[in-house]
Amino acid sequence: MTNSQQNRIRTPGFEHKQSCSQGPLHPQALAGLKLFNHGDYFEAHEALELAWRVESGSVRDLYRGVLQVAVMYHHVKRNNFNGAIKMYQRCQPWLKPFPAICRGIDLEDLRNNIQAVYAELARLGPQGISFFNQALLLPIKYSEFESTDQS
Repeated sequence: MTNSQQNRIRTPGFEHKQSCSQGPLHPQALAGLKLFNHGDYFEAHEALELAWRVESGSVRDLYRGVLQVAVMYHHVKRNNFNGAIKMYQRCQPWLKPFPAICRGIDLEDLRNNIQAVYAELARLGPQGISFFNQALLLPIKYSEFESTDQS
C-alpha cells in the first residue's frame, strides 16, 4: 500500500476531529452561539446558517448541527411538537461524529441537553407540549478562544 493510499484510510469521524483543531469559531457562529444563549433561537439559526454557508470542510457539519438545535428549541418555544421532533432527528447525524469539545463548544453537554429535551417532549407528547418546562432549554457551553480538541 502506498503512502497516498494509507493517508486516505481514516477512522470514522477523522475529518470531524481534525476540523476541531483547525482554528477558532467563525465570527457568525460565535454570534449565533451568543444569540442561542439569550434564547433568541430563530436569530441564532440565521447567524449559524451564515457561518455554515461560508465555511468549507467538516466544520460545516458542526455549524449545521448546532443551527438545527436552535430550530428545535424555537419549535419547542412555539409549542410545535412535530417540528421539534423533526429537528431533533435532523441534528443528530451532524453532531454525532464530533468529539466532546470542538472549537471550544462543549458538544458532550449539548448532546446531553438535547437528549433531555427530547425525552421530555416524548413524555409530554403532542398534546402536552404546552406544559414543557422551558428551563430545560439550556445554553450552549463554549469558549471563544479554545480551538483545540480535548477529547
